[in-house]
Amino acid sequence: MRLALEADLMAWTILTISALPAVLLLALATVVPRRDADAAPLAIRTWVTALATVQLAVASVLTIGMALRLAFGSSDPDAWHAGFPGGGSDPLPIYLDGVSTLMFLMVSFIGWVICRYSVRYLDGDRSQGNYFLWTGFTLAAVALMVLSGHLLLFYIAWLMTSIGLHHLLLHDSTRAAAVRAAWTKFAVIRIADVALAIACILLYREFGTAYLSELFTAVADLSSASVPLQTAALLLVLAGAIKSAQFPFHTWLPQTLETPTPVSALMHAGIVNAGGYLLVRTSPIVSAAPWTLAVLATIGAVTACYAAVVMLTQTSVKKSLAYSTIAQMGFMMLQCGLGAFSAALLHILAHSMYKAHAFLGSGDAIAQRSRMGAVAGARSDRKADGGEAPRWVTTGLAAAGVSLGCLALASLTLGINPSTKPGGLVLGAVLCLAIAHWLEKVYASADRRLVLQSSAFALALCFLYAFSYRIVDGFVADSVPVVTLPVMQWAVIGSIIGCGFISMLWTERATTRRGPESRGGRWYVHASNGFYVESVLRRVFGSLSKS
Repeated sequence: MRLALEADLMAWTILTISALPAVLLLALATVVPRRDADAAPLAIRTWVTALATVQLAVASVLTIGMALRLAFGSSDPDAWHAGFPGGGSDPLPIYLDGVSTLMFLMVSFIGWVICRYSVRYLDGDRSQGNYFLWTGFTLAAVALMVLSGHLLLFYIAWLMTSIGLHHLLLHDSTRAAAVRAAWTKFAVIRIADVALAIACILLYREFGTAYLSELFTAVADLSSASVPLQTAALLLVLAGAIKSAQFPFHTWLPQTLETPTPVSALMHAGIVNAGGYLLVRTSPIVSAAPWTLAVLATIGAVTACYAAVVMLTQTSVKKSLAYSTIAQMGFMMLQCGLGAFSAALLHILAHSMYKAHAFLGSGDAIAQRSRMGAVAGARSDRKADGGEAPRWVTTGLAAAGVSLGCLALASLTLGINPSTKPGGLVLGAVLCLAIAHWLEKVYASADRRLVLQSSAFALALCFLYAFSYRIVDGFVADSVPVVTLPVMQWAVIGSIIGCGFISMLWTERATTRRGPESRGGRWYVHASNGFYVESVLRRVFGSLSKS
């Protein structure tokens, strides 16, 4: 009895400490009046940055502890999900497992970087005190959402995240475009809020509990999914897709170009991932209705192909990054739809780090494009001098063979067998397509040194991806389900994905390699305007948004 009480007290202490920095950030944002914040910006930014640093330290210690526990101790995902010490049947609404720990570390790191970056970026801004308050509020809301083990706490944190981001988007209210984008996003995300609320109500009525651990156990014991459970799973898919800016609910994201750069980094590297985290977190529920995974995979594939084509035609750096985010979120949704939840979480983590760096370093994009243009000009000169590049069919086959060989070698070396999961085969094919598409462009240059360097880089990239996947899968394997779908359903999903990505590659070649008067040139114009989806949806949500 004494040992059980000590273990419960230790777990309670760990859970409380993990949420304490977020609670303090919320308290600071709630207690300090907005006018006082702008009057003392130095004090506010110092406190917010300090609390963000403490949260990062706590998240780092928790991640190390979780890694040691999974490597040498218990693999029970409920080991850090405890009740109040001394009595009471209800556990704490905090749920620490491999999924939440990795996400908590990522959110804390991104938040700390953004706070540090904002100190110099907004130095002298008359509203920087208010900005730091809302930044702290948003970071705290995201952290609580990630750590939540209760549907009500998760939903409240989900709403607070939207509220905090809305105020950050309105930081400069004198810019009409920023105001319009903020209210458009506010209107669209309300659909996701309603869908999530209904899903939570259905789950509570069906199982009589709102604790995630109890819900996951109850769903695992079912032999078949009831209609309310399937409806809740579909609503979770809808909420996650809308929150992560999936087609056709993506138009608000490219509009948010007038916001401060650190807000863009926070939004693209952290908050947009909330939809993906929702699906990974509730994967035992979503996978209980396999047909919803097929819907999710289709949504993700369509979004990834659409946004990738539009991204290639954008001349604005920030808008190109926005469509890049949409495409990456689409691919992450595709991974969830295939049941590859470990790969989806790895995608979230890697994309967050990359996109934060891309936005915070977006000022270097012009210089990078100039260097790329110089390289392209050198290749064109070689081609004009008679160094005819190989035909694209030959280079394409060579690139496909090299990419497939690199991925197979990395997987076999690290003990990953994609054939044990049909979804792994599909994801492997998609990864090979992406690498082969890049290698084909390099091989077309006929530069032997560049070809060798690129091939070596592709092999290193495959090994890095496989190694990272093994680490993430070791963290989350006990927290996500093993999805087994009918072979015919996998075949249909795989066909849709294959046709979509092949069409994307053809469209990319047509829009970038033909003259403006050709059919490819016309496709370029349509793609650069997002195929006019925004114009259509603006009429739908125009009455709900402020001009």
